[in-house]
Amino acid sequence: MVNLIGKTQRHSVFFIPANVNPPSFPPVDQASPEGLLAIGGDLSSERLLAAYRLGIFPWYSAGQPILWWSPNTRAMLYPNQVKISRSLRKTLKRGEFTVTHDTCFEDVIRACAAPRGADNDPGTWITPEMIEAYLALHRLGYAHSVEIWRHGKLAGGLYGLALGRGFFGESMFSRYADASKVALVKLAEYLARLDFRFIDCQMPSPHLASLGAVPVSRERFMRELASALKQPDQLGPWTEDSGQPRP
Repeated sequence: MVNLIGKTQRHSVFFIPANVNPPSFPPVDQASPEGLLAIGGDLSSERLLAAYRLGIFPWYSAGQPILWWSPNTRAMLYPNQVKISRSLRKTLKRGEFTVTHDTCFEDVIRACAAPRGADNDPGTWITPEMIEAYLALHRLGYAHSVEIWRHGKLAGGLYGLALGRGFFGESMFSRYADASKVALVKLAEYLARLDFRFIDCQMPSPHLASLGAVPVSRERFMRELASALKQPDQLGPWTEDSGQPRP
């Protein structure tokens, strides 16, 4: 992650004291041009849920304070508009992967946090504190995982939060070609059946764009978020499998 704290010194960033309840944030339109809205606070389940419902998410590296973001441009993926390339379609037709939901959330998030193979790679922005925080949300029934299996071994997956009829994607990983893309396709299929409105992919990237994610303004995102949150939360594990249970 790029250290943007120094770049926002000319912008007033809201500092959040730790362990202060009820959790509060400034309006999202007060974010810096880079999207940084606030610094500090904690990763309690109450604060995290409040943040996501306000269009805010945490993103920071080890050694930094907790940074809270609301980017001006958001990457949004709509469940019925996922782009499936010819090669990915062939992968899906071969049927070499098995798909499950919420069978090993902790394994998925730790795999997402692991180094990606580069020399001296310390891992991703998913710190041990982040792992514990999202495990707590999983136990509460808000955080979910999609697991991709190949020959009985975990080949890829993703995790995120479901609130109302919105899904907030956090991270994905692959140990085998196309495994994370299959996870995203199967997530979209599952969410479409449940009438979810969107998958929030947070920051735009060429990779996400290749899968169908589109950039939307913060204003549009906030309108779509408000609409999705009018529906009740669906708490508890996702038990419907797209394939056979884990061996």
